[in-house]
Amino acid sequence: MWDFLKTLTDPQSIIQYGGLWLLLFVIFAETGLLVGFFLPGDNLILLAGILCKSQPILLKVDFFPMVILMIIAAVVGNMFGYWFGKKAGERLYDRKETLLFKKKHLEATNKYYLKYGGNATLILARFLPVIRTFAPIIAGVVKVDFAKFMLFNVIGAVLWIFGLASIGYYLVTLFPGITNYMGYIFITLIILTAIPVLRLIFRKKVEA
Repeated sequence: MWDFLKTLTDPQSIIQYGGLWLLLFVIFAETGLLVGFFLPGDNLILLAGILCKSQPILLKVDFFPMVILMIIAAVVGNMFGYWFGKKAGERLYDRKETLLFKKKHLEATNKYYLKYGGNATLILARFLPVIRTFAPIIAGVVKVDFAKFMLFNVIGAVLWIFGLASIGYYLVTLFPGITNYMGYIFITLIILTAIPVLRLIFRKKVEA
């Protein structure tokens, strides 16, 4: 079980051992399941773009079909999160905390809704670890209009998936040896995507 969890948190292992279908499941889970916040969505999408160009045998799919499938997985994931939030409602805030569920994640996402509004949050959240998992859930809790939710759900998914996958794909085209520096790329991406979340948490502690 522990080995399986380690595989799910390592982008290279996900693609190496699970191929396209595990890739799609992880994208769905990170954007649709309450416990999916720890999954490496950004790094995984970037790596998928890189490997689609440098080692196409691993994913066995061309770039644009791969991007379309990942977008569908992200959109469906958010829909599932919205449905869960709508069903759970305000009871979600009374839920007992566990190793994989922390109320601070809900509170951080609520901060984004209050600061940027629901529509912008659904787009911005795609690029923010943890926030992207809880944004559709909160949208369901507060009962955001479903048609409006779907519009920004799709826009956010397209920008997130196509943007990161394209960066990976064309980085290999411009710098063929970039696959030798994947660890540094992942660390940089983790830091960049974590900064907005850390700022939000730090600001909340200061205000408290």
